[in-house]
Amino acid sequence: MAGGIADGDDDITGINVTPLVDVMLVLLIIFMVTANYIVNQSIAVNLPKAETADTKAPSKNMAFTLDAKGGLFLDGQPITFEEIKDKITAFKKDEPSASVNAIIAADQTTPHGQVVKLIDTVRKHGITDFAINVEAAPSSP
Repeated sequence: MAGGIADGDDDITGINVTPLVDVMLVLLIIFMVTANYIVNQSIAVNLPKAETADTKAPSKNMAFTLDAKGGLFLDGQPITFEEIKDKITAFKKDEPSASVNAIIAADQTTPHGQVVKLIDTVRKHGITDFAINVEAAPSSP
């Protein structure tokens, strides 16, 4: 018989799942990206009014670092004391209503005078709120 009956040798013995996995990964990525937008837009909240609500402007932080070699960095980028005024001015222009805070981290071998000079320079150019960054010491039993 030369016609239409196939031998059992050409049967499909397995299913290739690679295209199915590819499609599912693409769908998963699309779902993960759009899930935040769907949730945020679907919850309608009408907040109550209060006369004593905190209406302070948001604050922004500038991270200054003095390393052991005397180098000064702003947000990880090297700067000089002379450039601080320009950096603060540019930082304040981005969001004028926000209060600007300085976070100062200095290596423990940095001379005290350098830290005071940095605090003085920052305060001269309009940042009155600052914090000194320290590492927590292990507590003794």
